[in-house]
Amino acid sequence: MHAFDVLGDPVRRRILELLGDGELSSGEVCAVIRDEFGISQPAVSQHLRVLREHGFARVRPEGTRRLYAVEPQALRDVDEWLERFRAFWAQPLDALETEIARGRRARRLAGQDGGGGSTTEKRSPT
Repeated sequence: MHAFDVLGDPVRRRILELLGDGELSSGEVCAVIRDEFGISQPAVSQHLRVLREHGFARVRPEGTRRLYAVEPQALRDVDEWLERFRAFWAQPLDALETEIARGRRARRLAGQDGGGGSTTEKRSPT
């Protein structure tokens, strides 16, 4: 199974998001996923197994509990694969950053003229 087949499932993506915040027990993961997706505990366990078997999550026993965490190497591999495509969005994001900076500069300069960008005319007496 390719990494994107694993990550293509919204339940598995959500599990990784949860684990990204720190280690969780299988019960904690199941409770959230059951509430959000309405699936059973065995179905959540199956998703956890897929993530484990494909290197996206690791598990460690602690007494009777099983604690899950993100396995960063699998995500690094995905990131490396995506590297060749970054050029498609890097340049537009750089352009957006430039436009934001221009807008800030324009607002700052408008604030320096004392009138928020508007000027007042002085009339000479007639």
